[in-house]
Amino acid sequence: MEPDHPSPLATRRIAIDPITRVEGHGKITLLLDDNNHIIEARLHIVEFRGFEKFIQGRPYWEVPFFVQRLCGICPVSHQLAAAKAVDQIVGVRQLTPTATKLRRLLHFGQILQSHALHFFHLSSPDFLFGFGSDPLQRNIAGVLEQYPEIALKGVKLRKFGQQIIEAITGKRIHGTGTVPGGMNKPLTISQRDALLADIDNILQWSQEALALNEQIHTAHLEHRDFGTLHSNYLSMTGANGELEFYHGGLRARYADGAPIFDQFDYCDYQQMLREEVRPWSYMKFPYLSALGIEQGWYRVGPLARINNCDTISTPVAEMARQRFKAFGQGGLVHDTLAYHSARMIELLHCTESIHALLHDADITGTELMVEKGEHQPQGIGVIEAPRGTLFHH
Repeated sequence: MEPDHPSPLATRRIAIDPITRVEGHGKITLLLDDNNHIIEARLHIVEFRGFEKFIQGRPYWEVPFFVQRLCGICPVSHQLAAAKAVDQIVGVRQLTPTATKLRRLLHFGQILQSHALHFFHLSSPDFLFGFGSDPLQRNIAGVLEQYPEIALKGVKLRKFGQQIIEAITGKRIHGTGTVPGGMNKPLTISQRDALLADIDNILQWSQEALALNEQIHTAHLEHRDFGTLHSNYLSMTGANGELEFYHGGLRARYADGAPIFDQFDYCDYQQMLREEVRPWSYMKFPYLSALGIEQGWYRVGPLARINNCDTISTPVAEMARQRFKAFGQGGLVHDTLAYHSARMIELLHCTESIHALLHDADITGTELMVEKGEHQPQGIGVIEAPRGTLFHH
C-alpha cells in the first residue's frame, strides 16, 4: 500500500521492501526533503488478514484454534487470549487449579521460546558482530560459526519452550489444549519428568543470556541514545503490581513514571483505548483516548512490562529487575535497545516459573473442567503476549 497523501515537503522517497528479520510482511518508506533530511518514516503492514470476518458463523469453541493462526511464532498467545474470551462466553470466571496452572505453564513456554528466538536468532548477530559488520556474516549462520556455544544455548532454550507447548497441546505449532472452561487433557507424570530433566540447564542458560545482555547494554553507552523514545507505557500487572503475563489489571504510565491509570479492568478497555486507521497500512494505531491521537500513543512489550511492574515474583529475575531500574537511575528506562535486556529478564522469570510449576502437584492433576454457567453475549480475553498486550474481543 502506498501513502495516499505524501508530505508536500517530500522530494524523494526510499522504500525498503520487504523488511527482513521480522515475522510477517512489511516495508518501510522514508520521505526526504531537498537536503536529504528524513521528514517522515512509515512502517507499512501490507498483509491483509481478515480473521474478524471469516470466523463469523463458526462455532465459538473453534475460535481459539482459528485465530492462533494469526502467527506462527506466538500461536499460543492468540489461543489463550481467545480461550479466556470464550470462557466468559460460556459463563466461566474461574478455572480449576490444574487447568489454570496448565495454561500458565503453556504461556511461560510460549514466551520462553519466542524470547529465545527473538534475541538469539534475530538480534544477537547485530550485538555480537556490531552494527557495521558485513551483513553476510551478521546473521544466525554467522553466530553459529563464530559463537557456537552461544548459538547452541539459544537453540536449546527455544527447543525447551516448544517441548512444553508440545506436551500440553500435542504440537509445537498450532496445537490444541484449551476448551471452554478448562483444558482438554492432563500433563502426564512422564511428560512432567521429561521436562524436569532439563530444567536446571535451562535455568543456568537463562541467567547466562541475561548476563550477556547486561554486558552488551552497559558496555556500549551509545546504545542509550540509539532510537531512544520517551513514551507512555501500557501493560498488565498483578493485583500487587507484580509482573504478570496471564491475568491482571491494566496499568498505564506517563514517560516520567507518573500513573495514568492502574488495575483497570480489561473488560472495560474501550473506555481507555481507541484505534486510529491510516490509509497507508493495514496496521491499527492504538492510543490512550484521554490523551488523544498525538499524545496518547504508548509502547508495550518487555520494556513496558519491566518499567511498569513494581516487583517480580521469582527471586533471580527480581534481582535483575532491580539492576535494570538502577541502570535507569530509578526512573523508567526509555532506551529502545533496552528491550533486549527486559526480554531476557522475562525469559529468566519464565524459566523460574516453569521450574516452580513443574514441582507443583496440581500440574499433573486431572480436574480440568468446571461447570459452565449462563451464556454471555460477548467475551474479552487479554494476556501479555511476547511482543505486547493482546486483546481478543
